[in-house]
Formats: sequence, C-alpha cells, structure tokens
Amino acid sequence: MSEISPQIVKKLREETGAGMMDCKNALAESAGDYEKARIVLRKKGAAIATKKLARTTAEGIIASYIHVGDKVGVLVEVDCESDFVGRNPDFREFVKNITLQIAAGDPHYVSRDQVPAAIIEREKEIGAAQVKGKPPQAVEKIVQGKLAKFYQTVCLLEQGYVKNQDQTVKDLLTQTVAKLGENIIIRRFVRWKVGEGADTAEAQPEAAPAAQA
Repeated sequence: MSEISPQIVKKLREETGAGMMDCKNALAESAGDYEKARIVLRKKGAAIATKKLARTTAEGIIASYIHVGDKVGVLVEVDCESDFVGRNPDFREFVKNITLQIAAGDPHYVSRDQVPAAIIEREKEIGAAQVKGKPPQAVEKIVQGKLAKFYQTVCLLEQGYVKNQDQTVKDLLTQTVAKLGENIIIRRFVRWKVGEGADTAEAQPEAAPAAQA
C-alpha cells in the first residue's frame, strides 16, 4: 500500500467530521481505499451513537433561520447532554445546518416513527392503486419502495443532506454525535412559509417531535 497522503486524510476528515487519527486508521484499515474508509468511519460513528442513545439530553439550544427574501422561517430545538457541548462551535454549526435543511427540504416530521398511521395507510393505498393488476408479491414490494421514497421526502432524518447529497441528515447527526461524544436529539421544529395554508382549511403540521441519533 502506498503512503497515505495528508491531503487525503484532510479530505476524509472534512467530509466525515471524524478525528485525524480516526481517518488515518480508517484509511490504513482500508488499504488506502477512500470509499471503504468512509464506510469504516460511518460504522464506527453509528456504533458510538447507538451507545449514547440512553443518555439524558437536558441541554442544547433553540435556533432560528429566516431564508433570503423573508418568505420562509424555521425554528428548531436541538438538545445535547451538557452546556459545554451546547456552546461548542461544531454543535452550533450542526444546528445551523439543520435549520437550513428544514428550510430547503420542507420536512413534516423528524423521523418515520412519528408519521401518523392514517397517513402511512393512505400512502400504501395510493401506491397499491398505481400498480393495480400486478401480482400481490410485486405490489407489496413496489408499495414498500414508494413508501420509502415518501419517508425520504417528509422525514427530516431520511432526507438527503442539502450540502452533501451523498449522505442523509441521519448520517450527519451520527457523525456529530461521534465527533462531540454526546447524545444529540433533534427535539422538534416548525417551518413557516408566507401565505401557506391561506387558501385551505387544512391545518398546518404541528411542531415535529423528538428523534434520536
């Protein structure tokens, strides 16, 4: 294996948010293969995040964002374990990026487990109607695929990250948990758009509840 250059380590660190030594070790473990090293770091980050899920998150911040033109506004609460991390620039940058994501992606929920059962059934019925006449096994597979795409549209954690479409918001959250060493929860958010709902009696979604890494 050729020597691992500082440039490739830097690139991997900037993309994943992992520490320098973690990046070096991942590249060494992957024989210098960049994509394999990314997978190694993602798995490591997910394992760290899973261990921290039970930790209490009683600190954090509430952040707001008004999009250019003053037509879209976002308010979000992101919680962590300590005030120390709550004041950390990397944590605050993460929260800022989440407000941008909500403004651009227009999610309705934080995660798929918060989508009401009635809405899920409605989406299944719509999907089944679109492939009516196909074998039952094929229908079920297609419906599940359509449902997965629906989740990617309405659930914040499953959306492609606006600054890097190669990762999801869930990936970004997991990386941040691994980097900062604390459990982090996107507790809730609201998104407003000027004029939205003015011509319909349908109520706007309530603030999306919490989801963990």
